[in-house]
Amino acid sequence: MNYARFLTAVSAARKPSAIRVLTELQQRSPPSLISLAGGAPNPNTFPFRSATIELKNGENVTFSEVTLKRALQYSASNGVPELLVWMKNLQKNLHNPPTASLTPENGQMDMCVTTGSQEGLCKVFEMLVNPGDNVLLDAPTYSGTLAALQPLGCNLINVPSDHHGMIPSALKEILSRWDPLEVHKPSSTAPKVLYTIPNGGNPTGASMTTERKQEVYKLAQQYDMLIIEDDPYYFLQFDKPWAPSFLSMDVDGRIIRTDSFSKILSSGLRIGFVTGPKPLVDRVVLHIQASTMHTSTFTQLMVSQLLHSWGQEGFLQHIDGVIEFYRSQRDAMIFSAEKWLKDLAEWHAPSAGMFLWIRLKGVSDTQQLIMKKALAKEVLLVPGGVFMINSNEPCPYVRAAFSLSTPDQIDEGFRRLSSLIKEAL
Repeated sequence: MNYARFLTAVSAARKPSAIRVLTELQQRSPPSLISLAGGAPNPNTFPFRSATIELKNGENVTFSEVTLKRALQYSASNGVPELLVWMKNLQKNLHNPPTASLTPENGQMDMCVTTGSQEGLCKVFEMLVNPGDNVLLDAPTYSGTLAALQPLGCNLINVPSDHHGMIPSALKEILSRWDPLEVHKPSSTAPKVLYTIPNGGNPTGASMTTERKQEVYKLAQQYDMLIIEDDPYYFLQFDKPWAPSFLSMDVDGRIIRTDSFSKILSSGLRIGFVTGPKPLVDRVVLHIQASTMHTSTFTQLMVSQLLHSWGQEGFLQHIDGVIEFYRSQRDAMIFSAEKWLKDLAEWHAPSAGMFLWIRLKGVSDTQQLIMKKALAKEVLLVPGGVFMINSNEPCPYVRAAFSLSTPDQIDEGFRRLSSLIKEAL
């Protein structure tokens, strides 16, 4: 694939940071190397000596004095090596990406660590999206995505979706505006990028079927598009076997995937990953070099030590426990929705994630209802308009999260919501 055609002028102009390259070279060198090059501070001046983090199973993640010095120092922009190796092995075992066997220049699978998947998304968007570009996505979608894309001056084209995600026939109809034989012409306005959340979509809870992913991928091949697979809820799929990812279908090297540990280890640690063709991952790393420099070395080593002690089997056992919690939370919310909202609203039970997307019957717009009247009833949900491309248009939906509240709180919250809807009607 010709990845150069996808890059913005800013991304194409990025050059490696000489200082960052020297830093990473030094970290790969033997201890006998005498380096007078780096501008790293001397860790002997830091006030911290050691650290021990106790796990729920009674084991510890321990930083000795030597290890802590490394954890508190600068590190490679693409990520701590041992964490990257562990994650690459996990991706290969979970997704078996065809791109793993490609050569680097032809789109071989590569990865980098980002400060949460949100940083990865923002840097991917800025790498690929020019002002005036047409970008495809299935709204309603994550408000953070809209916040990142809209200032770039692109045209967001909404692909209709339902509770099974993006509808391929609708995507095909939209793409029929362009001739696939002309998409490589400089004058072509055909979309080069498609964005989607394939599992447990935020806010809808929708999950794409395997068949739909295959159809969408074929259309991406036909029109030579990249697909941004934003999958923070991949590990919160309630039913096994888990759905095959776009990455697992990627024979061409046209998938850029973002993963997150926020929902399964900790949101405050800010650990995410970008997986994709090496020529594009390299561009993301160049942007990291010039901005955040790298994700916290401390949190990376903390997570790396945990994952190496668990192994993949232990990690997936932990995931099973997380899934069981959110599955029971979802079931509690569906039970309470049936109890209090059955004649007042409509919804589909999500098969992944942590959200229920609810359409209120007889309510044309939920913005004022939630932001003013709901607070008086001491219940808060997210009005659906914030997830739409045009947030000013009336929207009858609300998003309810089942992640933090207890089943009793969910039940009481829906009782209050039902009272609010009845008053509005």
